Order: sequence, then C-alpha cells, then structure tokens
Amino acid sequence: MQHTLNSTHPLQYYATAAYPCSYIEGRIARSQVAEAGEPVENELYSQLVRQGFRRSGGFIYRPHCDHCQACTSIRIPVNEFQADRSQRRAAKQHGPLCAHISKPFFSEEHYALYQRYQHARHANGGMDQDDMAQYQEFMVDTLVDSYLIEFREPDSAKTLRMVSIVDRLSDGLSAVYTFYEPITGQSYGTFNVLWQIEYARSIGLRYLYLGYWIEDCQKMSYKTRFKPHELLLKGQWLHRDL
Repeated sequence: MQHTLNSTHPLQYYATAAYPCSYIEGRIARSQVAEAGEPVENELYSQLVRQGFRRSGGFIYRPHCDHCQACTSIRIPVNEFQADRSQRRAAKQHGPLCAHISKPFFSEEHYALYQRYQHARHANGGMDQDDMAQYQEFMVDTLVDSYLIEFREPDSAKTLRMVSIVDRLSDGLSAVYTFYEPITGQSYGTFNVLWQIEYARSIGLRYLYLGYWIEDCQKMSYKTRFKPHELLLKGQWLHRDL
C-alpha cells in the first residue's frame, strides 16, 4: 500500500523488529510503521486511522504481530453515545474543570505532572524514566493536526489536573495520550473521554477513536464501557452495544 503526500514524497511502510509486548506479558510484538518525514495531509491520516493505524510522537503505526491479533481498534460514535451511571458521576465530579485548547507545546509544569502520573500509574513500565527530550518527542512532536488540552481547577491558582493530546481527523478525534494527577478517588480518565466525546460532537465530528482495545488487558477494559462502540474486525467497523 502506498499513498502520495505530494509528487515527490510518497508515504513508505516498513515492519519493525520484534520486541516484548507491553500489553500481554510473555508475547512478542511487531509494528507496521507508515513513514512520512514531513506533515501528513489530514485526509490521508484519517484514512490510516480508519485502517487501524495510530500515532506515537512522529510515528504512525499499527500492530503487525506474527502470531497475535489481540489489538483491536475501537471508536465511539459520539452522536449515539449514552453515559452510564458511573460515567455521569464522573462528569458531575469533574465538570467544574476548565479546559484550554492549544497547539502542542512543551511545559515544565506538564512534564512534572507527566512524571507524577507515570511513577504512580505505570511504575517500571519504561515511560516513568522519560527525560524532557523523550517527553517532547512523545507528547509534543507531531506531523499531523494535533491539539493539547489542559484541564485546570477554577481556583485562584488555576491548578493543573490533566493534559491530553488529540489529533483532529476528517471524521473524528483520535485520542493520542492523556495523563493526570494520580489522586485516589478521582475519575479523571473517564471524565477525559466524556469531554472528548462531547467536544467531537460539538464541532460536528462523528467519532472518537480510542486507539486499541485488548480483551485480556485489564488496563484497557474501560474503553468498552463507553457504549455503543465500534470495533475494527477483519477490516470492517462493527457496531457493538454490549
């Protein structure tokens, strides 16, 4: 498969070397990378996401494992979404947070929050060791139409609670990464997805793409709690209410 960004810069694909899977212990993973090297047209990137690709920093990739197909792309049709009771509680709990949308930029305040989040939620996962340059490469560098959303308390200090990176597609938003203050009893992650669903709906987009869901990965179980949702199975997006 090959797309053309312009007459002189084709989009090239390659498979990575095998590496330990970060989602299912004991499995070996491999990715297919779509290499651009320069800004990617919105419609081309949108097509790639609809085909199961995702972005990490400047890399656009999808799973390409030799003996596993556990990673399944998932998206929420925002106009059909209905929040359940716990999601409504999260919306009420964090509704006062103030959201500010900008283009991605580096901030030491953001980086400090990112470190607290990684050490509390993903200790020894590798990302808790990211230095500023690695953080910028992952969270700030982009070749597509990306946005950074800050969520702050409406207090005099404007206390930062959460940061998200999203990509705008022709038919939706793609949730790239979110990190937040690791406070017990809070529902920042759920609230963030709810906010992105409502934001996509408010600007006339049809979907929120949540990346990959793996049935046997507990950390990803929250994604299928947003109903209805659609899964990319054998190249087709299939609607699921359950």
